Order: sequence, then C-alpha cells, then structure tokens
Amino acid sequence: MAKDFSTMEDSNRSSNPDIHQVIAASRRRFLQGGAAVTLASVLAPLAGCAALGQAQPKIGFKGIPVGMGDRLVVPEGYVATALAAWGEPVGIARNMPAFKMDGSNTADDQAVQMGMHHDGLAYFALDGSRRGLLAINHEYTDDGLLHVGGFNAMNAEKVRKSQNAHGLSVIEVELNNQQWQMVRPSRYARRLPMSAPFSVGGPAAGHPLMRTAADPEGRTVLGTLNNCASSKTPWGTYLSGEENFAFYFGGADKPTPDQSRWGARKDGLYAWDKHDARFDLKQNPNEYHRFGWVVELDPMDPTSTPVKRTALGRAAHEGAWVGVTRDGRAVVYSGEDARFEYIYKFVSRDKIAPAGNGLTQAQANRELLDHGTLYVARFDADGRGQWLPLVHGQGPLTAANGFADQGEVVIKARQASDLLGGTKMDRPEWLTIDPANGWVYCTLTNNSQRGTAGKPGVDAANPRANNVMGQIIRWKDEGDFDGRRFEWNLMVLAGDPANERAEAKGNIKGDIYACPDGIAFDQRGVLWIQTDAHATQMYQGELARIGNNQMLACDPATGETRRFLTGPTNCEVTGVALTPDGTTMFISIQHPGETPSDRSDPAQPGKFSNWPDYAAGGRPRSAAVVIRKLDGGVIGT
Repeated sequence: MAKDFSTMEDSNRSSNPDIHQVIAASRRRFLQGGAAVTLASVLAPLAGCAALGQAQPKIGFKGIPVGMGDRLVVPEGYVATALAAWGEPVGIARNMPAFKMDGSNTADDQAVQMGMHHDGLAYFALDGSRRGLLAINHEYTDDGLLHVGGFNAMNAEKVRKSQNAHGLSVIEVELNNQQWQMVRPSRYARRLPMSAPFSVGGPAAGHPLMRTAADPEGRTVLGTLNNCASSKTPWGTYLSGEENFAFYFGGADKPTPDQSRWGARKDGLYAWDKHDARFDLKQNPNEYHRFGWVVELDPMDPTSTPVKRTALGRAAHEGAWVGVTRDGRAVVYSGEDARFEYIYKFVSRDKIAPAGNGLTQAQANRELLDHGTLYVARFDADGRGQWLPLVHGQGPLTAANGFADQGEVVIKARQASDLLGGTKMDRPEWLTIDPANGWVYCTLTNNSQRGTAGKPGVDAANPRANNVMGQIIRWKDEGDFDGRRFEWNLMVLAGDPANERAEAKGNIKGDIYACPDGIAFDQRGVLWIQTDAHATQMYQGELARIGNNQMLACDPATGETRRFLTGPTNCEVTGVALTPDGTTMFISIQHPGETPSDRSDPAQPGKFSNWPDYAAGGRPRSAAVVIRKLDGGVIGT
C-alpha cells in the first residue's frame, strides 16, 4: 500500500523487549566477561549483497543511471512493455468491457477488468515458457483516478466500484512473434473482487469470533482486500497476503483493546464503512477478524474456491513464501508491513503430497496449510534467534490470558506474540529463500520512528535512528527449515554515501537505492531487489540523488548491486516472476503518479504521471510489465 507515514499503522504497545533491550542486557554480560561471543557479527553489517561462500553467476548487463522522468527504463539490449494495465478486461467470454480513460466504467465493468494497483504476481506455465497464467493481486485504490469526480462525494455505487477494483486477477498470456499478449477470451480468466466467496480453512474456521449475521457459520468470507506480496507454492498454487485491512473499517469511537491492538480507526480511509455495513465496526465487529489472512488460490482450476489459511496466523501480511524440509513438509515464512510488528513461520504437519488419483498436485494439497505449528521470531543480540510456538495451552497462551482455543490464538496472533516476547521489527516486507543454501532474506523497508521519543531505540537488526533508508536482514534455520533456532545477520543497509547524516549513508556496494521492498532469487541465484520510497520522500533531502523507485540485481558472489530498471514518476516497483527458461520477466508497476496524499485530484489525473498510455486527457494506470532481451537470452546475463 502507499506508505504515507501519517497514516502508517503503529499499534504495538506491548512491553516485550525489542532487540535494543536484548542487546543492552547482552552488552552488560559481555562487559562482565560472561558473553560467549562478541556483538560484532550483528552490529557491523556485511557490506553490500555479501557473499555466503557459494559460487554464483555474474551480472551481465550494464547498469543504468537513476531515473527522474515519467518513463520506464531498462538496460541497453532489453525491452519492457506494459502488458495488463488497470481496467483491461481479463478475458471472461462475452464480458469484456473496454477501459474508459475518463473513469466512467461502471462497478460491473470493473468486476471483470484488471483491478487497481497491481502488486505481487506469479507465472504458472501452461506450455513451458511460451504460454501460461499470471496471477496478480491488487492492493488498494486511488479513488481520485477510479471515479468520475473522484472521492468526493462517495456513494454506495462508488464504494462498490472500489471494492471491485480490489482482489485477485488471473489472466492467460502467450508469446507470439517475440511479443507477449493477453489471451482473450480464456477459460482460465478470473476476477475475485470483494463479492467473491473465499472459504475459511484452519483453526479459525467456524470460530465464534469469525461468525457474522450474514455468515453465521463463520466459514465463508466475501472478498480479499489490500493484498500485497505473493508467491507460488511448490504444489502449484498462489499465496497472497491481506495487509493493511484496518484502513477499510470505521466506527471505532471507543475501540476495544483487541481492536486497538489491530489499529482500528474511527473513520475508514475509503468511506466503505459509511456505505457498506460490513465495514462498520459498531454493526459488524467480527467482520474485522475475517481479514488479515494469507489466501491461497489455484489458478489452474477456474472453478475452485480460494481459501483463507488461518493456521498461518492473522497479521498485516505482506505475503508468504514456502521452503520445503528434507522430509517434504512445507514451511511458510511471512511478515507484516507495520512498524514494530513480527516475523512468522508456519511448519506443516503433513508432507507435500504428489499428484495422483485424478487430482492435480494443487488439489492433492488442499488442506496442507490447515494443519501445523505457527511460530514468531525472536532475534537475539548474539546473532542467534529462536522460533517461539504460538500454540494454545503452551506458556502464556491460555484461557486465563484471553485465548480460549487455537482459533483465538491465530485470530489474535499479535497479542499472542506480545506475550511470547517476539521481536518488534521494522516493517518486514517481502521475503525470499536462497535456493543454493537455504538462507531466508527479508526486506525491512524503513521506519522513521525508530529511536524517536517513546519508541524502540536503535539495535542490532535496526541500527539507525530515523531510518528512512531501510535494510535487508537474513537468517538460516538450524538443521532444516523446521529448526527451532537460527543464526542471523544484516545483509545490507540501504542509503546514499553522499549524505551527511551517518544513518543515511548505508553500505551498498554498487548502485544506490533506498526503501527495499520486493525481493526474489531467480533460477541462476541472482538476487533481485525492488524499492518503494513514497512520494513524500522521493527527489528531495536524503533521497534526492536516488531518483525514481527501481529494481536492481545483486550478485551474492561479489556483493555488487547493479541497477536494472527505473520506473515512471512516483511509482512503486514490485512483483517479480520469470518463465521457467529465464528469458521473460514479469513485474508490476504500482501507482504511477502517486500523490503525497495517496489520492489524486480528479481534475488533474495526469499531474504527476500519464504512464503507460500517455494519452491526452488520460490517467496513469498500474500495470503488469513484461521484460525481454532483444536477443531472446536469459534475463540478467
């Protein structure tokens, strides 16, 4: 979501130690001669994308300069093309309304068109690297662009259109004559807006806190919202996290302690609470519990119902990423993009099942993520850490402390993590797993409140006050992905060495960047890093020389970071997927022309950007982008 710092959630008022407090205790033990190790390994971050001893391929393209204009730029020898922009019909037969540049498409039109503000995406092959499906999520809406007349005054129909611009899309794409195109119509094409039913799986299914008048059984939720990062599972499904759901609800004049812990607001940011009773906390308080989950979709089965996987815990989920243990179980890592919140891990009870007996592998694993153990991370000052189980009846997670059963533990995962002493982190965003060695990487995009009055101070994992630049942390579980302990360090501190303030310099080796967000390893082991500085940050102050948001390649063998792409004005660069042969890369360009307030002026829709159409009287549109080498070679070589 757009990161206007004045509205950023900051709801953790727990007293459990942050890393700063842990370090203080460890430092005292060290000075007293009782520490087994020094603090150098975590207090002195490794420079650049530091090597971990594995041999990796070199980056083969020439880096590009910082971007400052309203255009998308890639290196010489590459071409990038907008493929599926907001408002394009997804390809449902006999229902493909064209996008209207003046914003006059109806709510019904929007229900079968690409949603707004593309974020995470994944490629599912139908014919190798020449034809497949793209599953894409849509994080939020800019109502100044979405409607004729913009946000004021909102009404029920505008709210319905906004709801239809959220959710998930599945489109079919094909490579013809070296050009990727949407296949329309397609039997796979789907839109899953706020009216689409989602099943509830796992321990919260049917729980009293999930029941509403419209769903007295608590097992079916209409829609998914504020979806952010995403990933593809080894069994062929798409995982997407429901992030800042609290922004959509209103009516919390006197929020309950539970609502306060989850950032409940008096007025929703989108006025849904004024025109849809589902989002009025006074009328439907349990509806609040039905969002904040990781959702799972089978793109290959257009008749399937997506599922909210409650065993993975409720949070402001950025996304979810899967590792596989040596004995074949799934381990799902996730974080939540909020200040001073947590990083989680889920270990499945069962092994990943193969396809067979008439079932695809996705169908054979329909309940895999409903059974297992959820953990929260504690990062210790000595470069070690521990996964703490969120299991009802263990430790403080009892009825006496407000947890009647495991369903209530996962619904109140934040409160459970508070009691267990999970480490308060700085906005954990995307994660990725190095296929060569099993290290897990997580972007901590920034936190300007670090070290301010009444907030946690600087520490080993978050070593800079007023941290506007962000960093990348990584860890490796002991023994296997299901290990209860881990080692960790900081991969890199983002920044610009030309800055005067030491906390804004960073230690990047190569091309500079700020606010790391999206992150992924490709098939060759190159680490791709995407950025998300807000419109209120870019082109000024300590970010003046960093320019537009960008995507960079990092070679873990050399530590070098090289700029590969810069986006149009005020956009976020996010989402990354490659075809199996590595010759095509798909990314998302989100909110080109983002305004400082996150809501555009309908009288000047193209004030900051008119990408990708550059049409007279047009408006900027988020879009999936396809990137190819002119010679047809592997991306990055």
